[in-house]
Amino acid sequence: MTISMTGFAAARGQAAGFGWSWDLRSVNGKGLDLRLRVPDWIDGLEAQLRTALQKALGRGNVSLSLRLSRDEVAAVGPRLNEAALQAALSLAAEVEDRAAARGLGLAPMTAADVLGMRGILETAGSDEDTAPLAQAILADLPGLLADFNASRAAEGQALQAVIQGQLASITTLVAQAQAAAEARRPKAREALREALARLGQNPDGYDETRIAQELALLAVKADVTEEIDRLRAHIAAATALLADTAPVGRKFDFLMQEFLREANTLLSKSQDRELTRIGLDLKTVIDQMREQVQNVE
Repeated sequence: MTISMTGFAAARGQAAGFGWSWDLRSVNGKGLDLRLRVPDWIDGLEAQLRTALQKALGRGNVSLSLRLSRDEVAAVGPRLNEAALQAALSLAAEVEDRAAARGLGLAPMTAADVLGMRGILETAGSDEDTAPLAQAILADLPGLLADFNASRAAEGQALQAVIQGQLASITTLVAQAQAAAEARRPKAREALREALARLGQNPDGYDETRIAQELALLAVKADVTEEIDRLRAHIAAATALLADTAPVGRKFDFLMQEFLREANTLLSKSQDRELTRIGLDLKTVIDQMREQVQNVE
């Protein structure tokens, strides 16, 4: 089954007094390039997410975004430290009692005075243990990855259908190339006979050994049998890769280079208008297929 490197998944979660939203997407890449945007105040979260993604994915430029918010709006801002508040009020009451015992009057304490004392207010998240939150977020990751891989698999199915269609076109063109190569043989033999006849009219004669060597060389240069055989072998190899369950993107990319090499060699040997036309069509389809293969994991 072909897996695409293009994929997307989004999800939401809630635990430990927080809500969060995931955004995971990827495009094709030569290797695995991870780009994470996660809250840096949650100890160890980014490292654990990166490790999990590296285990789950093989290739692609992958971007992961995680946004957090507290469940209650009031909890977003500063909050009271209950223990510190009780201690401060007790101390204030003791001070007032002692001052009254000495006949001293103190100005009434306001709420602002109390809030201004050190330790009464604390910023949300400043002194929290983030381990439970990190654990809850990581527990939510497998579901996101399952959706993401399902997205890449669906893209892969569509990609596989396109590549199979292109392979069918290449198969047809290779068969046409073989037919064109067979059809040009009588013309080639006739051209050689005419050339030999002209040489025979030369009063100085000609070197038969040299002519035989040149004919053999021309035959080798014009024979495209080997290129056609190799193209058919590449078609079989590509078909096998499409059926493989392992990531095959790198192998496929190399195979497309071999496809292109044989098509170029066939064109260089064509010496025939029809075979040249078929060779150019073949190169076009191979280039189109190579573009699609760039997305295979």
